[in-house]
Amino acid sequence: MIFDLEMIKGLYAKFPERIEAAKKVVGKPLTLAEKILYAHLWDGNATSSYERGASYVDFAPDRIACQDATAQMALLQFMQAGKNKVAVPTTVHCDHLIQAKVGAATDLAAAKSQSSEVFDFLESVSNKYGIGFWKPGAGIIHQVVLENYAFPGGMMIGTDSHTVNAGGLGMVAIGVGGADAVDVMAGMPWELKFPKLIGVKLTGKLNGWTAPKDIILKVAGILTVKGGTGCIVEYFGEGAKSLSATGKGTICNMGAEIGATTSTFGYDESMERYLRATGRAEVAAAANDIKEYLTADEEVYANPEQYFDQVIEIDLDKLEPHLNGPFTPDRATPISEMGAAAEANSWPLDVEWGLIGSCTNSSYEDLSRASSIAKQAVDKGLVTKAEFGINPGSEQVRYTAERDGLLKIFEDLDAKIFTNACGPCIGQWARAGADKEEKNSIIHSFNRNFSKRADGNPNTHAFVASPEMVAAIAISGRLDFNPITDTLVNNKGEEVKLDAPVGDELPAKGFDVEDNGYQAPAEDGSDVNVVVAEDSKRLQLLTPFTPYEGKEIEGMKLLIKAKGKCTTDHISMAGPWLRYRGHLDNISDNCLIGAVNAFNDQTNEVKNQLTGEYGAVPATQRAYKAAGIPSIVVGDENYGEGSSREHAAMEPRHLGVRIVLVKSFARIHETNLKKQGMLGFTFDNPADYDKIQENDTFDTIDLTAFAPGKPLTLKVTHEDGSIDEIVCNHTYNENQIEWFKAGSALNLIKTQNG
Repeated sequence: MIFDLEMIKGLYAKFPERIEAAKKVVGKPLTLAEKILYAHLWDGNATSSYERGASYVDFAPDRIACQDATAQMALLQFMQAGKNKVAVPTTVHCDHLIQAKVGAATDLAAAKSQSSEVFDFLESVSNKYGIGFWKPGAGIIHQVVLENYAFPGGMMIGTDSHTVNAGGLGMVAIGVGGADAVDVMAGMPWELKFPKLIGVKLTGKLNGWTAPKDIILKVAGILTVKGGTGCIVEYFGEGAKSLSATGKGTICNMGAEIGATTSTFGYDESMERYLRATGRAEVAAAANDIKEYLTADEEVYANPEQYFDQVIEIDLDKLEPHLNGPFTPDRATPISEMGAAAEANSWPLDVEWGLIGSCTNSSYEDLSRASSIAKQAVDKGLVTKAEFGINPGSEQVRYTAERDGLLKIFEDLDAKIFTNACGPCIGQWARAGADKEEKNSIIHSFNRNFSKRADGNPNTHAFVASPEMVAAIAISGRLDFNPITDTLVNNKGEEVKLDAPVGDELPAKGFDVEDNGYQAPAEDGSDVNVVVAEDSKRLQLLTPFTPYEGKEIEGMKLLIKAKGKCTTDHISMAGPWLRYRGHLDNISDNCLIGAVNAFNDQTNEVKNQLTGEYGAVPATQRAYKAAGIPSIVVGDENYGEGSSREHAAMEPRHLGVRIVLVKSFARIHETNLKKQGMLGFTFDNPADYDKIQENDTFDTIDLTAFAPGKPLTLKVTHEDGSIDEIVCNHTYNENQIEWFKAGSALNLIKTQNG
């Protein structure tokens, strides 16, 4: 079955005209990213050019994808928008609420039982509003999207930061908060600041132990976790063409870890092969008809410095396998240097778990190459020293891999085959012994390795690598094992060496599946009832946020001054908290509990200025709210890095926080704050962060004159009566200021819809 074929053909029919119109107004050759952006302008053909990093632009995305954890809040918001059906093709994928513990069959049954209320809600809302529904066990959202929905030249948004995975098929696919998705579901334009462009030229060809994952691990080391903020990364060169479509997807997927708006590749033969292998030959044929428009103009790749804001070049012939981590995905270490780095930093050398899967690396090719290492271990008499876990990316991948004997190879090494779901990657892992919080190392093929993310243990040192490197290091049980040079001792006492991995880009016998897990919505959902029990602990209908009062905000107390890395995991943890993603008040009990208090270096322990006592962040904020006292959160660099979860904005909003003031924001989180009617400011002088004291009180003094491009000032009164005035910058445009005044973007939508 091909989804949305007529929509794709309709877009392609307009593509040449729209690109030519854009080239006229821009006056120069275009990158692929620019072609896709200009082809999706809300107003049609371009009549003017846009300034990168400055112009706010309205776009018309082709489709939306939502995973179950974020879909709950997105759909609860959409239910308030007054629409009978979504305006663009939309899907919901149940992949986050399945905990990895025993194995696929047992874990999936447990999830269906424990989260039946949520799954039933998502299924009924999808059925009512014309949304495609992928059942629990169908697979991880981004792998399923790549197999079924992604197409060259398209634009999609998704309520998950790794929506960017679809760049592997030449899309501009962008992670957003649920409120952004609601705009598009409701038939409204989607606003984005026109991104800057980073070009990555890949020369040479991967060889030996290197994999596509090593490319993005290297790029993350170069750009860091915020180096791609506000940018689209476009990969090109002969090295790019040599990569498989799923390999390209891996690279685009982890672009979220450098803060990139998205990443993409030009349409090529590997994408065509993947489209045909996944049953979309007609899409491939349609793409071939306009293929010159589905990649950058020749002049761009010939002289990239003239067309990109930054250019990086990587020689794949010389690239070495990398391990990134621990605790941050941009700490990049070549495998040859890992032993020395581990010793210098006292990282535990014994590796306790190797985990393969996640939306980043769970394709057939990934399993094929990793299984080639596992088979060598079996054939050469090696016993795996670490425990092993596998999460296939989709039921189609799992079924095909089982048919071809790949999963049997892993099982011969006593690996646990978990459900086709996110599992440990997003903290859905019941790891035995994690509650002891012992210092240990694990290695995985996931994308993020923040403290506590996988198993809740702050002392788990998680390292990110390719699936084949995960397999090799899990077999050795050593972080400093280099399969390129090192040997292992087998069960006969012999020294053996692992050969370089091999695998199939696509299954030789083709993909196969009995039930892919898709459920189409009703043609007419008007008779479908969506029920949310008033006493539910998992779901809660939303109450609109209060509009701006039209006056200065005075007497704000400091809730927390967050120190160092404060990701959306720190602001709104996942793991066991995922069960409350549809209940705003309940999940607000995890608000900022992972943030480090700059005044005592503790998590979830802040001073309550009403009592002088220290307590949990949510409880302290609830006390301020009960007393009618507004509050402010202060943060460091790249605040809100990581997941697109809008709960990290909705929770402080719900609890009464009015302003978030930081040195710099991650893109998605800043947008989410704006959408929820929050004020997100940055220090004009980052050194002013140091002026904030524990007992401070804050007043705005010129908020009534809130306007685009105009800094605002906060009066900070210290405990001794002294005052500092801090200049704050912001990026709100006129429309976003209206969101703030209305109380949220959704409030404004409801008003406009009458």
